Amino acid sequence: QVQLVESGGGLVQPGGSLRLSCAASGSIFGIDAMCWYRQAPGKKRELVAIITSDGRTNYQDSVKGRFTISRDNAKNTVNLQMNSLKPEDTAVYYCNAQRVQTHPGTFMYDVWGQGTRVTVSS
Repeated sequence: QVQLVESGGGLVQPGGSLRLSCAASGSIFGIDAMCWYRQAPGKKRELVAIITSDGRTNYQDSVKGRFTISRDNAKNTVNLQMNSLKPEDTAVYYCNAQRVQTHPGTFMYDVWGQGTRVTVSS
């Protein structure tokens, strides 16, 4: 089994910064793309940022220039540095691994963490 555990959420004032971290544990031979999603109250879950195993990134337009996704393949971690936070960034943030190789030739798909809450408010 593979688990993803997020950390780093909390309450921050508008304009502030937070750094979210996600650690994968279990039997892991490799992880393909890793993502951060978020879900605001009353809204659908949406993709915030994605990073491939070789470090290519892409972002939702609303966070470009403010958020930075990074990963450490050796540690099986992915981070999301969030700067210039706005009230509309308030949401539960989820870490996602699109495909995890758990043994040679064996994969788990669409693995999710439990989420970490980010509240941006004065």
